[in-house]
Formats: sequence, structure tokens, C-alpha cells
Amino acid sequence: MGAAEKLRGILFKWMMREARREKLRWMKDEPFLRLQFYLKLGRRLNLKNPELYDDKLQWIKLHDRKEIYHTFVDKIAVRDYVREKAGEKYLIPALYELDRPEQIPWEDLPDRFVIKCTHGSSCNIIYRDKSKLDIAKAKEDLAYWMRRDWFDLSREWPYRGVKPRILIEQYLEGDTGDVPYDYKIMCFNGRPTYIVVDADRYIRHTRNYYDTNWVKQDMFNRHPNIDREIERPKELEEMLSVAEKLCQGLRHIRIDLYTVKGKVYFGEMTFFHGYGMEVFRPRSFEKHMGDLIPLDETV
Repeated sequence: MGAAEKLRGILFKWMMREARREKLRWMKDEPFLRLQFYLKLGRRLNLKNPELYDDKLQWIKLHDRKEIYHTFVDKIAVRDYVREKAGEKYLIPALYELDRPEQIPWEDLPDRFVIKCTHGSSCNIIYRDKSKLDIAKAKEDLAYWMRRDWFDLSREWPYRGVKPRILIEQYLEGDTGDVPYDYKIMCFNGRPTYIVVDADRYIRHTRNYYDTNWVKQDMFNRHPNIDREIERPKELEEMLSVAEKLCQGLRHIRIDLYTVKGKVYFGEMTFFHGYGMEVFRPRSFEKHMGDLIPLDETV
């Protein structure tokens, strides 16, 4: 790593820290994204004629802003959308839907559960053993998350102004007793196209890409490839059907799903995979992904 790359890394971390502290709200969206993009990826953002996947996601942040998008990223509100478009059976059973962390009935929670803030990303608490529950730490994390507006972090319009709430869900246990594989279905222009499989997320995060015929793609994105064979899910066709029902009318969306004991469950909808600032290798795959996103059409 050269000196310039090290400096960019330091400045990127500073920018993310200041954004979390709401210290960069004075910056307009486009210069904010141009600076963040350069510090993260080391190249200039092309908004005039975007072709690569990451560039197009930044264009979408600035130009595709529909009110309905707030519903899709709200982890409570989106449940009604999933219920209507795909069916109740795909929802992870909800234990509690609360307005404030102070309302959490800690003593009444089961041995295993998941707490989610409904207005952001990566603000989850997973408990596999209630006897190890650190309530003080959980309250501290939740209080911090509940004060944040995730729009500040990378100017992702869908998160702007979403009401902070708490969703407590049933814990989903994979075949090995750990969290199940995370199947992130990348949909373009209303069609499921690729499946990103995330494994061992809380140990050593690895990732593979597959097409809809379960052919592994010769590429990597952010995390190393999984070092073992991942069998084609028996529920693959059902997962693709669910994703297709949920992605209609959207130029690009990621539908996250899980499979547990033969059942498919909805996780979340994400508009900007990795903020739209992740490295893809080879670069030709990022160009291919960009080609799949229409910008000159009303979707």
C-alpha cells in the first residue's frame, strides 16, 4: 500500500466518523459523494456518463428519490409490502415492534432473538444465549443507533428521515446452529439476475456470486471467495420468485433472503450494495453490472 492510498484511507475513516457525528450535513450531496467516492476507491466519480456499477449507484442516490423507497428500507413498514406482494409466510416472526428501547421487555424475551433498529443498516444485535445478555451494552448501542439518520453516512435517499423504531424477531438458526447463509439477490430492472452468498459473517466473512442457474462467477467483491462448495439451495426457484415479486418497478434493488429447514424468509431490501463503493474484480464484471442498470428510462 502506497503513501497516497494510506492517506486516502485515513481521510475516508475521518469522513465517515464526521458523517456519523452529523458534522458534514453542511455539504451538498454531490460534492459529498464525489469526495467520499474518491477517498474510498481512489478514482473520480463519473456522474456525467456513468457506466460502472458503483458510479451508477451514486447517480441513483442523487436522481432517483421516490417516497415509497422509505417504506422499503424501514424494517417494520416493509413487512406490509412483503405480506402483500409475496405472502405472510415469508416474514420472520416478529416478537415485538416498539417505538423506544425503553419499552423492551428484557425478562420476557426468549433464549434466542434478534433486535433490529428499523431505520438503518448494520444496527442489529443477535443473541444466541440469553444468559450472556449484556443489557447495559445493548441499551448503549440502541441509544446511539436511535439518534442517527443513516442518510448522513452516504447520502442514501431511502434512509432519510425514516422513523427510528425497534423490531425484535425470532432467531433463525442455520443447519450448523449458527446464522444461516445470507442470499442477497441482485435484481435489475425488475428481474433477479445474480445471487450473492455471504457465509461466516461473524467469523471470517466470505462471499461468492452465482447466476440464477447457480453457476459460480469468477470474480470477488470486498470479501474473499468462500473456500468450500456451496450447494444449490433446494429453495432457489422459490427465492427467485419471491425476489421477482418484490423488485417490480425498480431499476435496481437487492433482496436479502434466508432458508431455514426448507422455508424461505425475507431479510431486507437494500438499494445500495456496500454504499455503491466496493471494489469488484475483474473490473469487467463491474462494467457488466453497470450495463444492467437503466438510467435513461422511467422505471
